[in-house]
Amino acid sequence: MGRRYFGTDGVRGKVGEMPITPDFVLRLGYAAGKVLAGTTDAAGAAGAAGAAGGSRSRPSVLIGKDTRISGYMLEASLEAGLSAAGIDVMLAGPMTTPGIAYLTRALRLSAGVVISASHNPYYDNGIKFFSADGNKLPDEVETQIEEQLELPLDCAPSEQLGRARRLDDAGGRYIEFCKSTFPQAFNLRGLKLVVDCANGAAYDIAPHVFHELGADVVPIGVSPNGFNINDGVGATAPDALVRAVRANHADLGIALDGDADRLQIVDAQGRLYNGDELLYVLVKDRMATDGKVDGAVGTLMTNLAVEQALERIGVPFVRANVGDRYVLEQLRERGWLIGAEGSGHILSLDRHTTGDGIVSALLVLAAMKRSGRTLAQLLDGVTLFPQKLINVRIAQGADWKGNAAIQQAIAEAETELKGKGRVLIRASGTEPVLRVMVEARDEHDTTRYAGSIADTVKRAIA
Repeated sequence: MGRRYFGTDGVRGKVGEMPITPDFVLRLGYAAGKVLAGTTDAAGAAGAAGAAGGSRSRPSVLIGKDTRISGYMLEASLEAGLSAAGIDVMLAGPMTTPGIAYLTRALRLSAGVVISASHNPYYDNGIKFFSADGNKLPDEVETQIEEQLELPLDCAPSEQLGRARRLDDAGGRYIEFCKSTFPQAFNLRGLKLVVDCANGAAYDIAPHVFHELGADVVPIGVSPNGFNINDGVGATAPDALVRAVRANHADLGIALDGDADRLQIVDAQGRLYNGDELLYVLVKDRMATDGKVDGAVGTLMTNLAVEQALERIGVPFVRANVGDRYVLEQLRERGWLIGAEGSGHILSLDRHTTGDGIVSALLVLAAMKRSGRTLAQLLDGVTLFPQKLINVRIAQGADWKGNAAIQQAIAEAETELKGKGRVLIRASGTEPVLRVMVEARDEHDTTRYAGSIADTVKRAIA
């Protein structure tokens, strides 16, 4: 059975439309509770004994959310569904996605749930799950949840219903974890940082992390109102960070997205560094400290210049499908530790189980401290190939692969670019969009062929 609701990053969509409706999310909470926590008659009996005053032993799930207005509604729905399944609920309030992954593992919980649509606008939202070990759910578990969704919604007896409570120190616990990933021998004193939290989940977390490590912090994107998440700020809109770095004469700028699992960095000259470049910086730093890096994982979108640069320093490189879950799969399969997407998802598996924008920023800062070099100097000799990415909205389920006109446009571009560039066309896993990417040594070629293919898609199936 194929997955009907789960995409590459949980269940996501526009609020008020299936599947992001209160009734569906309630059923999703119930189904997830039954599958993730492994509820059984025995577990229910233990819970009932606890309710009656005996020893209480019941599965618990942590829920966190970003700052979207719809988070309140979806949180209540999830809580109700989990409680109906006999699962205790802990509510973290606004918390980053990697923060929930960490806290789920640290508190020895059955699962963690994040209510967020990451980098999307406020009117979208989503639900993503973490297992007890802080990892995203494998496809087969998501399939089990979908199968449970097909069954009738039930409700545990009153004495077996789950209870809910607030986790009041969630932010403090996670701040301390982030700081622990920065070398004890270093500090950030004398460094002026602009930290852009995208009016998202990290707004009351990230500035404290960098400040407590000694930096002079200028926070922006820290005034969420339920509607302004990712709106002109954050990792997906870095122009605001570039302006703020220059206006404040800062040394660096750090941009996170709405749920703080992405990172982009801006230097004092206003140059933007994406996940591809930061992956190279971190690999070089590991080589300097550990002497060897077994390999690194990127995606189909990773810039060809970075792949070639890693090959020059003797580091094997593998491309995964787009999506940090697929980068993670490749890392685990090979026993490697480091991978990234150009969008800013950076995985360092000896530091965290999932991509973490704050932790990744600290690793980059540590690399600069260790080397005594700027980001530009650390990337000397690595010049990214020009890439042109055009997102074309298409009808849900449109057959672009079977369209002759689109395939002809792709084939013509690939023939012209052979040996000097590449073409990548893929459907988004989170929205009805076809992503058209062309990469070549010549910027004119990238623009021309990406535009030609995108125009063909618009005429054919948009």
